[in-house]
Amino acid sequence: MTGFSVSLFVSNLSNVASYLSPIFENIPSTKVVPAQIEKVVSLVSRTGRDLQRYDHAGYRQVVGCVPYRYKKQEVNGVETQVIQVLLVSAQKGKGMLFPKGGWETDESMEEAALRETIEEAGVTGELEEKLGKWQYKSKRHSIIHDGYMFALLVSQEFERWPEAEMRQRRWVSLDEAREVCQNWWMREALEAFINLKCLADDDESRN
Repeated sequence: MTGFSVSLFVSNLSNVASYLSPIFENIPSTKVVPAQIEKVVSLVSRTGRDLQRYDHAGYRQVVGCVPYRYKKQEVNGVETQVIQVLLVSAQKGKGMLFPKGGWETDESMEEAALRETIEEAGVTGELEEKLGKWQYKSKRHSIIHDGYMFALLVSQEFERWPEAEMRQRRWVSLDEAREVCQNWWMREALEAFINLKCLADDDESRN
């Protein structure tokens, strides 16, 4: 390359840099990852139990949600809203249940509830009341678990989610959920949810 060519190349490079400089300055420094990629990253399921939380007695801590929505329904010409809840199929074996999973040491109980619901059911929304705490023994490992459940008003339903290939999800009525939910303690959590929401709806209708 001749001296003239080098000089011309450097001159052009300088002009390009001057042109691009204000463009780079207008790009927010805090937004490094595009929004589309962030959504994909946030829907990656955690694996392993290195961070699994146990209590002082060695009971595994588990947390989950009763995801629900209000569905418009017409009865005798009158439009009303009914509650539907979201169930997912069991990863192993048959039956339907509510999304739940291990509460890990680097997150709050509420964060774990939201994470597990996204991973297993592919929905998220407003986390509401804690429905209670139940103790149960795992069928596969004979380990005692402390299970905590929350109500979750669903505001977003993803078409693809981490466990979509191993689970099915289905919106059902409260009566159907009572029939098909396979875990006794989740059925009790459902009853706690029904009592809470039905009482609240009755109070609102009277007012």
